[in-house]
Amino acid sequence: MERRRDRDFEAADAIREQLRAGGWDVLDSADGSELQAIKAPPSADPKAPPRDVTLLAVVHGWQPDAERWLLSASTHCKADFEAVLVDNSQDPRIAGWLKNRAAERLRVITLDPPLGFGAAVNAGIEDAAGKDVILFDPGVELKGDVVSPLLDALSDPTVAVAGPFGLRGQGTLKEFDSSPGPDVDAIEGYCLAFRRADALAAGGFDTRFRFYRMADVEFSFRLRAGGGRAVALAGLPLVKHEHRLWESTEPSERERLSKRNMYRFLDRWRDREDLLVGQ
Repeated sequence: MERRRDRDFEAADAIREQLRAGGWDVLDSADGSELQAIKAPPSADPKAPPRDVTLLAVVHGWQPDAERWLLSASTHCKADFEAVLVDNSQDPRIAGWLKNRAAERLRVITLDPPLGFGAAVNAGIEDAAGKDVILFDPGVELKGDVVSPLLDALSDPTVAVAGPFGLRGQGTLKEFDSSPGPDVDAIEGYCLAFRRADALAAGGFDTRFRFYRMADVEFSFRLRAGGGRAVALAGLPLVKHEHRLWESTEPSERERLSKRNMYRFLDRWRDREDLLVGQ
């Protein structure tokens, strides 16, 4: 942005906030700045019937992964569910596959142009028909009933977020490591369960997290900000396969984007060490 090149950071940041309020974000690169949408347009599809739970995944490509997740989730879920796939791939082959997979309990949200990770997840949360939502990475494969224990956990009003893969801060908000729980600081986005109403009240995922790293931690803190717990349920029957967004990003770019997201997280939460369960 011109004002940033002139070192007028305060004015430039004010302009950014005005644009964000209007649904746009400014992406800076070596070639300059460009505007990108941070929110999906409202769905024109008829409202889906209410369900107990929405099983949500964002598809960035890699059709076999999405197919494996969808088959395993549909096979093993014992609750009244819908599966929602957010197509963020802009790939006509993915779009054609999803069109052919249309079913009563499967809905597809197509984002064109694609959005950042946080905004793509929000599109699914906003359109979800389930009282509860479980966000999955498409690289996850269910081997049994993962959903029922997570819904049971959310039936406890003190629990804000639950999942099989917990994280705890290592005495600081700057470093998190895996923890078997049960009480943890955050839940990893491989499988992350929460109440839809709570997510909407918290503002959903931070749309500044265009890359996925730390978006799950920041969202967990949003859900827990009022004192709710994050609970890890170790031993649920699911397998983590290759994480495609991680593997497909150059190591130097992964490091750059991960650091940027950590700074974003700390900008908001650096004064909330009270949310660390080990403190």
